Order: sequence, then C-alpha cells, then structure tokens
Amino acid sequence: MTPREAEILRLARGWIGTPYQHQASRRGTGCDCLGLIRGIWRGLYGDEPEAAPNYTPDWGEYSGDETLLSGAARHLLPAPGPMRAADVLLFRMRPGGVAKHLGVVSAIGAAPAFIHAYDRHGVVESPLSAPWRRRIAARFRFPD
Repeated sequence: MTPREAEILRLARGWIGTPYQHQASRRGTGCDCLGLIRGIWRGLYGDEPEAAPNYTPDWGEYSGDETLLSGAARHLLPAPGPMRAADVLLFRMRPGGVAKHLGVVSAIGAAPAFIHAYDRHGVVESPLSAPWRRRIAARFRFPD
C-alpha cells in the first residue's frame, strides 16, 4: 500500500461510527455515502470542488440521470487495472437504476472490504462480498 492509499484509509476509518444522515457530511455527527467521500476529499485537499446538488436517498431511481457518476468523473480519476486499497467504488443498487452509492476499498485479497455509509448503519466497514461486487458500476481514485 502506498503512503497516499494509507492516508485515504486513515481518513476514511476516522468516519467509522458516524451516524447516517441524508445529505450531511460531518464526521461524528452525520453523513451519507457521498458525505463520506466529501469528508475524505476535505481531509486531502481542503475545500470541496463544487457544492453537492440536492438528491434523493432512493437507491432504486430509474431516471437515467447519472448525477453521481458524472460528478465522480469530473473530480476523481478512473481506476484502471486491478482493484486497489483506497479506490472509490460507485454502485448501482438496482438493475437498470442509476449509480447511487459510494464506498472506499479498505482491503483487497482474500477478504476484500470497503468503508461506506448507509441508512440504519452509519459509516461502517463491510465485506466486499459477491453481491456488492456485482453492483460496482465504476471505480475511481482520488487525484494526487
């Protein structure tokens, strides 16, 4: 693991235990999955690159408007090749739905895992199980 990847994971793990709160991004107080990524960004770079738009918590949206994917592509780098620690994962939670969930890879290998925030759980580190891996729509990396 590179020093940069270790720093990203240190920042991400600092959010574990933060309660879930839709559209929030305050470590220890409340955040959602985008709020977690926004908080890591602030820890790495300072100010956020743009204000987050209003968005619904509905994972089953079928509007076709890939707002989260477009925003990730504007500010993060594509992650080609094998998955690495600190990669940002974007998930489609429903077949045909828009990508609506984010997480950060925290472990690779025999027991892959990721850090993410979701309703009724807050920020947690979860196994990156086969059902989660099937939902991955894109992978990105924080810029250097």
